[in-house]
Amino acid sequence: MKGIVSFFLLLIGVVTLTNCGSDPVTVITPSNLTIETTVSTDGSGLIKATATANDAVKYAFTFGEDLMATPIVSTDGKAEYNYINSGTYTVRVVAYSADDLSIDKKVSISVQVNEPAVVDVGYKTPESYAGKTLVWQDEFNGTQLNTSFWTHETGNNNGWGNNELQNYQPENTFVKDGFMTIKAVKDGSSYTSSRFISKGKKEFKYGRIDIRAKLPKGQGIWPALWMLGSNISTVNWPKCGEIDIMEMIGGTATREKTVFGTLHWDNAGTKVCTCDKPGHVLTEGSFNDKFHVFTLTWDQTFITWYVDDVQFNKIDITPGELDEFQKEFFFIFNVAVGGAWPGNPDATTVFPQRMIVDYIRVFQ
Repeated sequence: MKGIVSFFLLLIGVVTLTNCGSDPVTVITPSNLTIETTVSTDGSGLIKATATANDAVKYAFTFGEDLMATPIVSTDGKAEYNYINSGTYTVRVVAYSADDLSIDKKVSISVQVNEPAVVDVGYKTPESYAGKTLVWQDEFNGTQLNTSFWTHETGNNNGWGNNELQNYQPENTFVKDGFMTIKAVKDGSSYTSSRFISKGKKEFKYGRIDIRAKLPKGQGIWPALWMLGSNISTVNWPKCGEIDIMEMIGGTATREKTVFGTLHWDNAGTKVCTCDKPGHVLTEGSFNDKFHVFTLTWDQTFITWYVDDVQFNKIDITPGELDEFQKEFFFIFNVAVGGAWPGNPDATTVFPQRMIVDYIRVFQ
């Protein structure tokens, strides 16, 4: 009987079921599902989809490459999605009636995504310093991230300890023309970005570190260039120590012209942070306008922070409670979306957002 009822539901959309001694029960299935899609021609990868069906009260849109992914649910039959890479994709829409019965349909679309050309304007630092040796560099040449240096970290990881919203995936990292780009994207009500680390591949104790980067902007956008102690797998955070070379939270003009350099460590079971230290504030413009060089100098005595060779913070690491910073550390590059510090994106936040890195160089 169940198969017969399903057959009639699909055929005519409305079926009356009669049970002995009871009034007839009418159940409704949507019908005549249509899907219209508009793919942007500006290379952004944005697609707008509209679905209509008779007797439908909500629609579930699935984009991307995984049709089993969490859908975007809409009551007005409209949804948007940003594709990250060019390709041919399937869009699936499921229409539901008030009785929670459904029909579905798929359409194929072709998407062209073009990363905008990088305007190389801003501060630069040399490839050599008197008395120092360049021991490692990544100039981001080639067409993909160098896996001899870097490993992607993926997923949401329960907000990465900060109530962040993004899902990290390798697809949001691009290498082209000597620049590396991490792109933060909004997909319906969710967000994707990238995060990668040099753990087990490139780890250092002491030296001068130069990172030339152009930062994203917007409420809820949180780019970071930072380091964690290489022993994190055995002692956990914060006992491993954390060195934030650069952090910025977008959202206001003041925020977007200010970067911070901080330390985190463990002191007898108490988490300690130098978060009250002043950041570096640009005299004009924002860190989104052009490239700046974020520098850290680190020896047995001090860790010192610079922007474009202007010092803005210095911390004595000789006290015994800071012995975390006498060990090796690895690098982390990421762009978070949302979180306890920046807050979440709002209607003013424009996506996609990009952090573009020209180079990282380590001198000792």
